[in-house]
Amino acid sequence: MDAKALFFFALLSFSAVSVRLAFAENEEDPGLVMNFYKDTCPQAEDIVKEQVRLLYKRHKNTAFSWLRNIFHDCAVQSCDASLLLDSTRRTFLSPFPFQLGGPHIPLKTGRRDGRKSRADVIEDYLPDHNESISVVLDRFASMGIDTPGVVALLGAHSVGRTHCVKLVHRLYPEVDPALNPDHVEHMLYKCPDSIPDPKAVQYVRNDRGTPMVLDNNYYRNILDNKGLLIVDHQLANDKRTKPYVKKMAKSQDYFFKEFSRAITILSENNPLTGTKGEIRKQCTVANKHH
Repeated sequence: MDAKALFFFALLSFSAVSVRLAFAENEEDPGLVMNFYKDTCPQAEDIVKEQVRLLYKRHKNTAFSWLRNIFHDCAVQSCDASLLLDSTRRTFLSPFPFQLGGPHIPLKTGRRDGRKSRADVIEDYLPDHNESISVVLDRFASMGIDTPGVVALLGAHSVGRTHCVKLVHRLYPEVDPALNPDHVEHMLYKCPDSIPDPKAVQYVRNDRGTPMVLDNNYYRNILDNKGLLIVDHQLANDKRTKPYVKKMAKSQDYFFKEFSRAITILSENNPLTGTKGEIRKQCTVANKHH
């Protein structure tokens, strides 16, 4: 993902720290709209875009960080920048060294910020990598995302890495017979211990072919039983999801279309607008209310 496309993800976390309230308290809440700040701060999106471009130039891992963060913020009750609060951020924000590819997705703006961290309820909203595909589908369905949308969102596993601690149960004490034997050899090489050293950074790239690019290679991999996580394997074999996996494996355009649609729905999940929430004076700290 280049800096231009990355701008989309940055806007999701763009709180109104330097932007005055775009409407009076007694006016109708416009909700999320395109170019929300065009009257109150016409340069707002250009400012964010330029800062993201500079950040991306310095740290290419910025791209994946935004992709990961949109999911962790928007899937937990709403897109309200609660992930940026220090109490959540220490746990869930971490760097990943690569750059991505992907579609450009227009984004509505006008979100206000949440007043508290939601770190304590994250597990209630985010599917675990060991949960069944049924649980995953149900969690996303509660946000209005249908089956092809879920399949597309999990395509984000095309990039990044999986730490050994998350997958050793598929290798030890016995290898999961569902895994491609050729891929098992690589996994064992990268994760040689049944109990990974917590101080060591041991991991396996999600996609050995194009590990730095968001593409449809992920779907070809999981159809070939090279998915690292249980959910990857189930996605490729469950009768509800397999048809979409096969379609996305054949067409990157279809993958990008469904990914864009699902991301848009996710980004508009129960946003705080109007007089709800607040406009933080400092991104990582909720305002003090007396």
